[in-house]
This record gives sequence, structure tokens and C-alpha cells, in this order.
Amino acid sequence: MAKNWIPLRQVEGTASRQAHVRLPEGTYEREISKEGFFGPSAQFHHKHKPTDWVDFDGPIRPRALDLNKLATAHANPWQGELVMNNPHLQMRIWKLDQPMTELARNSDGDQLLFVHEGAGDLFCDYGHLEYRDGDYIVIPRGTMWRLSPKQPTVSLMIEATNDHFTLPEKGMVGRHAIFDPAMLDTPHIDDAFKAQQDERPWKVSVKRRHALSTVTFPFNPLDAIGWHGDLSVVRINWRDIRPLMSHRAHLPPSAHTTFVAGRFVVCTFVPRPLESDPEALRLPFFHNNDDFDEVIFYHKGSFFSRDNIHPGMMTVHPSGFTHGPHPKAFNAATKSVQSGGKTETDEVAVMVDTRDAIDIAAMPAGVEFEGYVKSWRPPEMKQAAE
Repeated sequence: MAKNWIPLRQVEGTASRQAHVRLPEGTYEREISKEGFFGPSAQFHHKHKPTDWVDFDGPIRPRALDLNKLATAHANPWQGELVMNNPHLQMRIWKLDQPMTELARNSDGDQLLFVHEGAGDLFCDYGHLEYRDGDYIVIPRGTMWRLSPKQPTVSLMIEATNDHFTLPEKGMVGRHAIFDPAMLDTPHIDDAFKAQQDERPWKVSVKRRHALSTVTFPFNPLDAIGWHGDLSVVRINWRDIRPLMSHRAHLPPSAHTTFVAGRFVVCTFVPRPLESDPEALRLPFFHNNDDFDEVIFYHKGSFFSRDNIHPGMMTVHPSGFTHGPHPKAFNAATKSVQSGGKTETDEVAVMVDTRDAIDIAAMPAGVEFEGYVKSWRPPEMKQAAE
């Protein structure tokens, strides 16, 4: 049903006329909005940074997890370490260092693999597909598949529980924006696929309602000789993503949406030029993400709005509090190009915004960066605390 938002366009006090540009001198902008960044919004101009809290207690505190310390090798993807879940999403970190000896099949929903490290071969109902680091692999619900790594492989696994992954509506920017669908690769029934077909017993580990069943065949069930249709496993690498950009205004994260499910979206941040207009913000604005929990997995490079974050880490910003760039990152990003500031980002990260609150799995000691909630403190507060 279309939403009939309450019509309003109000200006009160000292305020800029346009969002994210020409902020009143000495102020910090904070945005509150509906439907992530798609609905009505208001931009506030504050005398202090909205993240300059001196204390933070309770379950909505921001969290940072080092998934490098969590990923241990498992032959079965469903044994990969659970990171978080809700009724519409399940996320795991999975390491595989040897070829899978069984097939996997997810009957709970579409599966998205983001290959953080490694390279190898995917064999599935549709054929054979090579993979490398930075690949997204969308595996439709019910597909039988296995990985055969040539290099130890670490994947972020995102399940759209009882749902599907689709592409975002691209509106006036056209269907070729962000990435051309022609860049989506599909498996092939090639010599490598035919060579793995044999007559020895194979087991299929089927996940349904988060419980496992095993189906045994006296032959390899990946024995197709051909197929046709408009459903398949697909692959796209972040290196083939060409982000939307504006040199005069900072675009919201929604502009970088890569895949969409019914109750969450997957966005990809890739290297891009920073805004060059001196009147425009050059980094994420402080904002309340009150309709979504925000999860970011850091794959490569230096994330320009965060401090003390390295590849393989994940941050979680629950709905209900204002967040934005860290002080050091804020100062670096607001430094003008003329005075030696950065001119482009060098980050690669996967963001998952989920409408339903997530539950984070119990983490072994050392995985969580307990000081993350204090990392927004301005330098003078950090020194006073020490």
C-alpha cells in the first residue's frame, strides 16, 4: 500500500535551505528520517556533535566484532559460526580450506556468499563457476552446491530467510546504473563440471527450518547435461560496481544498494572520489537510522568514517541512537582538498540494513572490541578518561 505521508515543509530557526550543504557556521547536521533514507526527513543543526556522549549503557550500544577471530574451518557451510540473525535473516562467517566432500542445499531461503578471502570453484545444479575474493554469489533457494577452494576461502554468508534476493529499482538513473546486468556471470556446463560427475555415493546436507537433514545418493546429483530458463546462480564482483557519485552533495548509503530482500537490503561501498564542492559534506552525516539496524562488514582498505577498524571486522549500529563519523575521521574528511585533504576513498565494505532487530550470537572472548562505544569521544574526553 502506498504511504500517504503527512505533507510538511517547515523551516525553524537558523537552518540551511538544502540538506547536507551550506551548514550554518559552527554547526553539525543530524538527519532523522523514515524508511531509511527514502521517506520524509528532517535535518537539525546542532552546536555540538550528536555523538559526543560521555557514557552509554544498555542493549542498543554500538558494537564492533573482529570476525577474523571467529572464522574457523568447517567442511559444511551450515557449521560456519553464527554471527547474527532475526526471523528474516541469518548471517554466518565461514572458512573453508579443503574441497567440500558433500553438497549443501538451503531450503530456508536464498543464500548470498560474499567471498572475503580466497579463490576456487563453485559446482552447483547449474554448472561450474570460478570465484575469487570480492565476489558476491547469489544461490537461489533449493540449489545444490559445493565449493572447491584453490586458496583457503572465508565467506560472509547472508541468508534471506523465506525470501529472495533481487536487484534494486534504479529509477531515473536507468538499469545500467551501479552495475550493468550484463556483468552478472552464471555457471557453465563445461569440461570441469562434467569431469566432477561420478557414480560414487554423495550426501547432500539440507538446511530447513534451521535443522539439518542428509540425503544420500549413489551418484553425484550434480549430473545435469543442460538447462534453460531465467533463474540461476549469479556472480558479481565489487570491482565491477561503478557507484553513483555527486561532487556537490554526499549521497546516502541507499544510493549504493546492490541487492534487496523483503526485510533488508545489501549495499556495497567501493572506492570513489570524495565530494569536491567546498559547501558540501564530504562524509556521512550524523543520522538516526530509526527504522533499520545497520551492519557493516569491512572487506578491504581503510573505512573513511571509522577509526580502529580493519578488514574482517563488523560493526553493528542498532536502531535507536544517533551515529556518524568518528572524531579523527570527521576532522580528516572535512579537511579541504586545498589544505591536503583526501580526494577519494579506498574502502570496500558490505552494509546490511535490516528492518527487524537482529540478535547477535554469543561471542568468544576477544572477538568483540569492547571499547567501540567510547570511540566517538572527542580527544579531550579520551585524555580526561585516561
